[in-house]
Amino acid sequence: MSKFQVDEIVAALREVRHGWRHSQQRALTEGERQLPSREVVAGMVEALTGALFPMRLGPSDLRQESEDFYVAHTLDTVLHQLHTQAVLELRHERRHETVDPAQIEEEAARRVREFAARLPAVRTLLDTDVMAAYQGDPAARSVDEVLLCYPGVQAMIHHRIAHPLYELGLTLLARMVAERAHAQTGIDIHPGATIGPGFFMDHGTGIVIGETAVIGQRVRLYQQVTLGAKRFPTDADGNLQKGLPRHPVVEDDVVIYAGATILGRVTLGKGATIGGNVWITDDVPPGASITQASLQKAKGGRPGDC
Repeated sequence: MSKFQVDEIVAALREVRHGWRHSQQRALTEGERQLPSREVVAGMVEALTGALFPMRLGPSDLRQESEDFYVAHTLDTVLHQLHTQAVLELRHERRHETVDPAQIEEEAARRVREFAARLPAVRTLLDTDVMAAYQGDPAARSVDEVLLCYPGVQAMIHHRIAHPLYELGLTLLARMVAERAHAQTGIDIHPGATIGPGFFMDHGTGIVIGETAVIGQRVRLYQQVTLGAKRFPTDADGNLQKGLPRHPVVEDDVVIYAGATILGRVTLGKGATIGGNVWITDDVPPGASITQASLQKAKGGRPGDC
C-alpha cells in the first residue's frame, strides 16, 4: 500500500474528472488530446519570433547567408504545428456538431495559410513599434536594445502574432499567445484589440487593453494604464452579452500617462494628452489635456474627488 494513498487519490480524481466531463457533455472515454497545447504554442511563438527577426532573435549561431534557409525551415515547421493546433481548436469548438473531419482539416489549413500570408505585414508593423519605442524613450541607445530588452516590444510581438489568429477565428490559440506575453511581461492585451502602427508602451507593467479597444497610430501608453469596460450588459436570462463594443477608442497621437483609467466606449480625440492617475468615462476632445486638476475644476470638486 502506498505511504501517501496515491491509488485512492487517483481514483477520486478520476471520479471528479468524469463528473466534470459528464456535466460538460464530453466523452467519458480516455481518447486523444482535445485541446491545443500551451507547450506547443509557446514553442511556436518562440520560433515565429526568430523567423520574424532572424539575425537578432533567431539562433545565436545563425549566419546571414543562411537566413532564408532558416526562415523557410522554421516557418514550415511552425505552420504544420499551427495546423495541428488549429484542428484541435476547431474540433473542440464543434464537438457537439456532426462535422466531417476532412472539412475541419481543410478549414484549419485555409486559416493557417491566411495567417502565414499576413506575416510580412506583421513584421512591418513591428518595425514601426520598435522605432516608436526607440524614438520615444531617451534612455534607448539603439533599436536593437529596444527589440532585445523592452517588455513592451515583447508584448507587441505576441500581440501582432495573436491578433491575426483572433481575426481568423482561432480565438483560443490567440488567447494562449496573448496570455503568454501577459505572464512574461505583466502587460495584458486582449488579442481582439485593434492597434495601429507605431505603438509604444513605456515600462509597460500593469497595462490592460480590452478586447474591443481600438487604438490609432503613434499612440503612447505608460505603466498601469487601463483601457477597460465600464459595464457588462446582460441578456434576458442574466448572461453576459459577448462581443459588444465596450472598450475605449484611442485616436492617433494620443499620450496616456501612468495610472490613468479609461472605461467604456469613449473616444480620446486625436492628439489628446491624458495625465497620470485620472479616471475617464466620457469622450475627450482632440488636442485636449486632461489632468486631475482639470477634472476637479470641471466638477467643482475638492482634491481627492476624482
